[in-house]
Amino acid sequence: MVRVIAEAGVNHNGDREMAFDLVRVAAEAGADAVKFQTFNADRLAAMSAPKASYQRQTTDALESQLEMLKRLELPESWHGELQSYADSLGIVFISTAFDTQSLGFLQSLDLPFYKVPSGEITNGPLLLEFARTGKELIISTGMSTLAEIEQALAVVAFGYCRDQAPNSLEEVWRFWSTADARNAIEQKVTLLHCTSQYPTPMREVNLKAMDTLVGAFGLPVGYSDHTQGIAVPVAAVARGAVVIEKHFTLDRNLPGPDHRASLEPDELATMIRQIRDLEEAMGNGGKRPQPSEWDTRQAARQQILFSRPVKKGEVITQEALTTARCGRGISPMGIWDLIGSTAARDYEAGEVPE
Repeated sequence: MVRVIAEAGVNHNGDREMAFDLVRVAAEAGADAVKFQTFNADRLAAMSAPKASYQRQTTDALESQLEMLKRLELPESWHGELQSYADSLGIVFISTAFDTQSLGFLQSLDLPFYKVPSGEITNGPLLLEFARTGKELIISTGMSTLAEIEQALAVVAFGYCRDQAPNSLEEVWRFWSTADARNAIEQKVTLLHCTSQYPTPMREVNLKAMDTLVGAFGLPVGYSDHTQGIAVPVAAVARGAVVIEKHFTLDRNLPGPDHRASLEPDELATMIRQIRDLEEAMGNGGKRPQPSEWDTRQAARQQILFSRPVKKGEVITQEALTTARCGRGISPMGIWDLIGSTAARDYEAGEVPE
């Protein structure tokens, strides 16, 4: 079953009530998990850090990235309450950490798995700490080359299997060539194809890259979507995505960097419903009549019948036979076996051969 992660992210806008409303909306929509972001703005960005172009367009262009992030922090005191609320609604609460201290805090909540954001795929020390949790990791690959993804996987494998930090990157690569490294990531890592642009233009979605990831690393692959609408994530499920992550908001017109590229509540519910319908429609790949087809098969298939009267002992010719929907009898595929045989009794036109 496809795991659907409803990405609340920073769309709470620093408002506690809004954060709880996002959990409720995700649960009502049928998502498997609702995901927030846990970070300390001062540790995440320097005052000199620029905003991305989409952030400049959706927030105050004169405001620094650091100032923006300070407004969007999720206070530690909210986490446990949000987790308890999510549990009461039957949805999994998770959050993404952007620094080792935030990850350490999340460890105290015993989350079932962690999502590694695209921006941290080259953050070796943080990747190592993610792996040291021993938890399942879902790694997003936006902005990445295949080489960067492989290097991240090598660090994660090392972290899963070794207690000490590596002495060098060469030590990481040496371990990567072992069977233990491969076994470690096969059991616990899923990759997400992603384009880190908000919203993502259709020409830059490149869903076929999912196939490339499967071919390169042989790991389960999903899709983290930033397009507008729901067509692309549903299409990703049709291509084999095992995880779908999608941003959502209470209102796309709210101020903030991610609202514009997010689904509103009814759209989130529609996306999840379509994903579940598609999963059911995908079937098991076997080609055989479905249970509901048997009645149609009986009504729609033609059978052999006599086109004119035939006497007992008469040699049956092709011109004495025709086909029509009879509801019973011999398939037209058997007509050549009847030609040249002898009629066992008299038949009227329209009768079915026995």
